[in-house]
Amino acid sequence: MGRSTRRFAVLGKIETTYGVDSVPTGGANAMLVKDLEMNPLNAENVDRGLLRPYLGGNEQLIGVAFKEVSFSIESVGAATAGVAPAFGPLLRACGLAETLIASTRVDYTPISTGFESLSMYCNYDGVQHVLLGVRGECSISYKVKEIPSLKFRFQGIDGGESAVALPSVTLSAFQVPQVATDAFTPNFKLGGTVSPTGAPAITGGTDFPSDGVEIQLGNALNFKNIINLTEMEIVDREVAGSLNLDQTAAQEVTRLAAVRLNTLSAISLEHGTVATKKSLLHLPSAQFINAKYVDQNKSLMQGYDIRCVPVAGNDEVRLVFF
Repeated sequence: MGRSTRRFAVLGKIETTYGVDSVPTGGANAMLVKDLEMNPLNAENVDRGLLRPYLGGNEQLIGVAFKEVSFSIESVGAATAGVAPAFGPLLRACGLAETLIASTRVDYTPISTGFESLSMYCNYDGVQHVLLGVRGECSISYKVKEIPSLKFRFQGIDGGESAVALPSVTLSAFQVPQVATDAFTPNFKLGGTVSPTGAPAITGGTDFPSDGVEIQLGNALNFKNIINLTEMEIVDREVAGSLNLDQTAAQEVTRLAAVRLNTLSAISLEHGTVATKKSLLHLPSAQFINAKYVDQNKSLMQGYDIRCVPVAGNDEVRLVFF
């Protein structure tokens, strides 16, 4: 019987020491993923370039090599407010700090130093790939008629592979999400504020009809491989994304004037109607650029790219689960 494209297991656990296997297990560290893709050996091959008395190529030698994996996870928190979701370690490995407020909320915000890392095991129906010192990039998507999702791309030191049976996994920590619709996504505001403490809520701002928002953390990854040092680094971050608004003619004219003036505006989206399945995405200082018209089923909308800039530092995005 052949191996299946439907039988996978992904395990991830924060490392205590960078690049040292933290030994994730199926019972404690399994991830419920979809859209899984993997490059089992991303190598920089070096051609020998030998000259001989006859024509013909040379073998290439593997130099620097690492593993790369990408997948999506449904964006819904833990079943207990104030407890980190099971995918929390993945966000932490993407340069986000995790702040727990007991019985209330869990916040993820950017950091610029002290980046954490993961050990990951990716089992492709019997072949287990090990990735060490894993760090990555994340896209956060709240689009109408879709399940809110976190799209990850990770790179890590090549820890080898072996023929190992798929582990038994426990996935009960992952809740069933709600689809992004008008009924389940009660708030989309421009110009509002969100407190970093207390019960999460969008204060102030103006309601706008929208089909949601998608952003990318914009982490720049660099695989540093020099003598006596191998590390997957996060060397920069530029949070950016896009959204479409349903505006009146007057609102469009006002928004275009703001684009010309490089005016910054907060963007806030609250999703979910059931406690512990709620989440909030807040961008306190976003620049609207590249205005365009969007035809959605013969309905005219205005689309914009957005660039999210820091206010005081490490605050250009906040993702909250509550």
